[in-house]
Amino acid sequence: MRQPSDLSAAEIAAARARLPQAFSAGPRESLLKAGAWLLFAALVLYALIEFNFSPTRLWEGLGKLGFVLGFMLPPYVWPSWELFMEPVAAIGETLAMAFLGTLLAALAALPLSFLGAKNILRVEWMRFGVRRGFDTLRAFEQLVLALIFIRAFGLGPLAGIFAIAISDIGVLSKLFSEAIENIDQKQVEGVRASGGGPLQVIRLAILPQVLPVMLSNVLYQLESNTRSATILGIVGAGGIGQLLYDRIGANNWDEVMSIVLLILVTVYAIDSLSGWLRGRIIGKNEYRP
Repeated sequence: MRQPSDLSAAEIAAARARLPQAFSAGPRESLLKAGAWLLFAALVLYALIEFNFSPTRLWEGLGKLGFVLGFMLPPYVWPSWELFMEPVAAIGETLAMAFLGTLLAALAALPLSFLGAKNILRVEWMRFGVRRGFDTLRAFEQLVLALIFIRAFGLGPLAGIFAIAISDIGVLSKLFSEAIENIDQKQVEGVRASGGGPLQVIRLAILPQVLPVMLSNVLYQLESNTRSATILGIVGAGGIGQLLYDRIGANNWDEVMSIVLLILVTVYAIDSLSGWLRGRIIGKNEYRP
């Protein structure tokens, strides 16, 4: 097989004349590329102008940020165990909010996912409607849902639990459906060949294949919801976010730093534990946080 270096100049020129687009972009491609770059530059310029971006404003903002950080250091040290228990209890409320919201979402998403899988629900128009329902649930931001549920149920973690659950039903249902669609059909055919009905097929052929993937996705959502529950607390859904918002409003910046550090430690611990569990579930015991 001849290498490009073995070709003569005349052969390269002949190939270039015969296949010009293989050597350089044509006028249409060049115009499209230039248009794409112009559109990108216009969007960046519009965003900078719209948001009143300027080096002076950025420099002044960094100076104010340094001023605030000066108040945050050194972090606040709670003088007694009773006072320290307030943020600890708030962290526990945040974790409970994330756990219950994720649990409710997983329990609802499990049956719904079968309706969104094309190898389970063969009626295309019905499956299309179910899938669009998943998209609708995912379209609602948890923060917006929390504000709606606060109006319905009042302040507290109940609103945060429902906000997390409703949003995650759409996410987990989609992920579960994709896992079901990617199963090995040979196991399904084996159960059917031995006389198994639809429920036996689901219990003996489908669930054993998809449960590790489903549990891994649920654990990942639990990680994400731990962080989300903190933000939801700021709008009144309870937990450590509400306590953090109160301290910011009171300008207790040293205590704000201590609460932020406590949140970081908690999130890191949850992420590490969840990652280790995911590694065990999918058979990878070499996981390291």
